[in-house]
Amino acid sequence: MLEPLWNFLVFVLRAINFVLDILVTITRLHRVARLATGSDEIVKVPSEPKLLPPAAQRAIAEAEQRRHGDPSSFDTNVSASRK
Repeated sequence: MLEPLWNFLVFVLRAINFVLDILVTITRLHRVARLATGSDEIVKVPSEPKLLPPAAQRAIAEAEQRRHGDPSSFDTNVSASRK
């Protein structure tokens, strides 16, 4: 009767130990990354996003039209000899 209780207790303690080992490993990897990069941040994000130039915005808009299968964009991108 007492043996299954002890087995369960040992299982729970091993599970807790396993989770703590994983947390220690993650912490150590974070420290190694900090030493390697010299920064506490995982990813540096600029404070203000850069705006795209008008030509890039037009190119993105045209690509979106082509991707969505808009037939009007096909006619504007094909020369007269291929229509």
